[in-house]
Amino acid sequence: MKYDVVIIGSGPAGLGAAFHLSEKKNDLKILILEKEKICSGGLLNDCKQNYTFPIGFTEEYWEQKEAEHLLNTVQDHLKPSFLEKTNLEKYQRRAEKVGSKLIKIKQSHVGTDKSKFLITGLLDTLRNRGVEIRLKTEAKANIDAIKKKLYLSDETEIRYKKLIISPGRKGFSYLQEVMNHLSVKYIDNSLDVGIRIETKLEYYPIVLDYYDPKFYFPGKVRTFCTNSGFALVTKENYHHFYLVNGHALSPDKGKNGLVNFAMLKTIGLEAPVSSGQQMAIYLARLANEIGGGNTIMQRVGDFRAGKRSRAETFNLDLYDFTPTCSACAGDLGLTVPSKIMRHIWHSLKLLDAIMPGVLHPSTIMYYPEIKMYANKPFFIDKHFAVTDDIYLIGDGAGTSRGITGAWASGIRAAVGILKKLDKE
Repeated sequence: MKYDVVIIGSGPAGLGAAFHLSEKKNDLKILILEKEKICSGGLLNDCKQNYTFPIGFTEEYWEQKEAEHLLNTVQDHLKPSFLEKTNLEKYQRRAEKVGSKLIKIKQSHVGTDKSKFLITGLLDTLRNRGVEIRLKTEAKANIDAIKKKLYLSDETEIRYKKLIISPGRKGFSYLQEVMNHLSVKYIDNSLDVGIRIETKLEYYPIVLDYYDPKFYFPGKVRTFCTNSGFALVTKENYHHFYLVNGHALSPDKGKNGLVNFAMLKTIGLEAPVSSGQQMAIYLARLANEIGGGNTIMQRVGDFRAGKRSRAETFNLDLYDFTPTCSACAGDLGLTVPSKIMRHIWHSLKLLDAIMPGVLHPSTIMYYPEIKMYANKPFFIDKHFAVTDDIYLIGDGAGTSRGITGAWASGIRAAVGILKKLDKE
């Protein structure tokens, strides 16, 4: 079959493109391919949305005016309910005193238990516009850019006029396969490596005033993806290894009195070690190997004492809450590269000065949390085209760093496609 536009990936980038294409030209034949039973990534897990530039945007590709204009469109589709913020000046003053900063942004939170309803509604809207959506359908990487056709895992042939590839962060490896096959040049020299903190609400009370506080520290360390209310730390299966992540259920599910957030350090690699993906895989597998095939967790009290955590130390005395993730009790000192851990630990001490109690002995540090979305293809135009007919967008392609930025990158690609289709 032949389509005007085929979109690989039904995450926010792919949806952003599909919505814009179907709105601006309703006679287009559009196909969305998604290998999962429902689109995954940030839109499904927790569904935290940020609506303040530059959060969620890769600044080298975006200017503030355009990003803010597109964020209004994203808001029209996702219909966020913005969270209130109070008492921020107090925390901002504290951050400034220790050489750090707290950024105020517009946020919305859906919750993992409700995100499926949001996604289903978005997909239904597209179906009603005539967009064909095939879930649990995997596209292969050996795309024929000359004959404009791709192949599904069952060898079914799909023809296209324009192709959008938006596999998200989990599709990092797939996207590299595609680029290698198409001889598209790209850079893969950076990544975010860090830990996820889990602690009691009373030790991180800022979340009562600011749901996902964005702290930035010296050494390229920042807080990321804070969850509270009914907050959980989870393991993510990347087929060959496990990483940790965090999410939270909607307010309807109640509260468990816990908070979790990531402390991430951005790493830039130079020759001869130039692949961020390969470094991430190595670090993750090393941690999983030491953890007996599992992720690792350690109490702050044990870390400070220079000893590994053991299962029996996770008790109800000083360590007075139960971990929400079934990681292996161990020693982060054996797994996290020392330079990275030094910067993260220094930032945690600064955070503890801003928020006394974060480094309570019971606080848990989980590892590894690694973000692999640093592919940087060499685009031939501002619409993220890598050939005349193929576009790479979203977090996996480095055009965004979150839900709203990914959706905006989909819109920008769609604008470019419509211009070319009109000329053709």
